[in-house]
Amino acid sequence: MLTGSLDHLSDPSTNVPLPDQVDVAVIGGGPSGSTLASLVAERGHRVLVLEKDEHPRFHIGESLLPYNLPIFRRLGLEQELEAIGVRKPGVDFTTDDEEEHTHEIRFRDALDQAEGCDHAFQVLRSDLDRMMFEHAGRCGAHLAMNARVREVDFEAGDGVELEVEQEAARRRIRARFVVDASGRDCVLARRFGLQERNREHATAALYGHFRDVPRRGGEAAGNISIYWFDQGWIWMIPLPDNVMSVGAVCNPEYLRRRGRDVESFFHATIQRNRHAWERLSRGELISPITATGNYSYFSRRLDGERWLMVGDAGIFIDPVFSSGVYFGMHSAELGAEVILAELAGDRRASERARSQFRKRIRQGVNELAWLIYRFPTPAMRRLFLSSQTAFQIKPAVVSALAGDLYDNWRVRWRLRAFRLVFWLVSLADLPATLRSRRQRLKNARVEFDGGH
Repeated sequence: MLTGSLDHLSDPSTNVPLPDQVDVAVIGGGPSGSTLASLVAERGHRVLVLEKDEHPRFHIGESLLPYNLPIFRRLGLEQELEAIGVRKPGVDFTTDDEEEHTHEIRFRDALDQAEGCDHAFQVLRSDLDRMMFEHAGRCGAHLAMNARVREVDFEAGDGVELEVEQEAARRRIRARFVVDASGRDCVLARRFGLQERNREHATAALYGHFRDVPRRGGEAAGNISIYWFDQGWIWMIPLPDNVMSVGAVCNPEYLRRRGRDVESFFHATIQRNRHAWERLSRGELISPITATGNYSYFSRRLDGERWLMVGDAGIFIDPVFSSGVYFGMHSAELGAEVILAELAGDRRASERARSQFRKRIRQGVNELAWLIYRFPTPAMRRLFLSSQTAFQIKPAVVSALAGDLYDNWRVRWRLRAFRLVFWLVSLADLPATLRSRRQRLKNARVEFDGGH
């Protein structure tokens, strides 16, 4: 087993030397890469995690789902997660009407709730990602920071060669298998020309961190708050140390108007929902405001001979339901099964694991994507603000938002019923439905590259 010392994490200049050869090279040291590296390394295989930055480092995507928690338990990290997180009992949604209309969803109201999945956590990703990166090291993975992959060569005989740049020096590393967990860098999707922009849902975003933004009262203090406005939706995520992550996911054409003063544009955007602005105006900005575009994309393939993609490296969808870290870690667990079978030379097990990997990733994303694509519509607003629970449809939607997206048929058939109800409500207000559809089509035609 090849084990990297953890001492170098506090001083990146003291990175231990990179190995010449490993079983698995993982590009990216975020939650998905670290999860996969932990699961494969603890089985005695030589795993190298190549992180282009230094931990701790900033990352967006700070809200987790309840179904993340069983994965953390399997990794042995539940107590460490609780120590760095803010307990998240649910989500509240607020309209942009003059009078405040807010509806709260509690995860404890989910249908067929799994044990221990009545809540989630909000986390500073700098803390979470470092915690999981270090755990991969304790499991036996070799850890490398400031290590950027410049080239991946699949023509190197029966292995893969990676050209890695670290501290201005380049070297080639040979691996039997390579995993792309590079997030939105999408190293392999770009290498193979597989990435496509999601034309069904094109949005862009602005975000930053604030201090002293008021939280909800009582148990709801850890809720993520979602506010609709005429150009998209706003998030407020309570984080440790009285920090609030605040962002706005917008129609890309609207965000192109931002000009050079991004901070002023951001505040003007939040003011488009007066209830969100009432909360934010009491806070202090403690980070730059960042703009990012091309927000939703997918790769036409997620795996191939000697490679696979996990997490955002393969698929990224709008973060309104906080699914990013969950999908990343779930795909990493499935990907680890593929790799372990391949390293063992068990072709039949490998084929089964690959089939499961492809099926479940697409299934989970597609199930939630249907809700995400229609979240800005008037009909979806009405349904999310409704307290109706006929046929237990609402608890089934809560289950889906908690991450119960795969094997529960009682949830899945009710989600189909929810779709029917959505279309009926949409037909009842056809002009508003058509306006919303035209906006989606318009978004798909607008290119937005982001930037500060």
